[in-house]
Amino acid sequence: MAIISHIGNEWRPGLLPAPERTANGYRDYTPAALARLDFVRRGRTAGLTLAQIREILDIRDAGVAPCQHVHALLDARLGDLDRQIADLQTLRHTVAHLHHSATTSDPTNCDATTVCRYL
Repeated sequence: MAIISHIGNEWRPGLLPAPERTANGYRDYTPAALARLDFVRRGRTAGLTLAQIREILDIRDAGVAPCQHVHALLDARLGDLDRQIADLQTLRHTVAHLHHSATTSDPTNCDATTVCRYL
């Protein structure tokens, strides 16, 4: 058994079994629970939601290998990341253009009716 003082949302039903408590209030997890917690953390690191991780665990708990489901989730996650990266690249281009325009600023040419002509 391992004693852990704090675990975030992983204790929610479906992710980890309810642990025993020590006399001083620490949660006391079995090695199997720690392995499950490690899986939850790896899933979170990959950007999966707790609901998605719970789905995977439910499939495994039903005695079925969740590999195909995990593959589909990771495929969707890659698509999300690719879209986010493209959006960030577009944003970076926009900010770089604004930054370049602002390098030649002349406060005497600023229109008093606008906050700043560069935005």
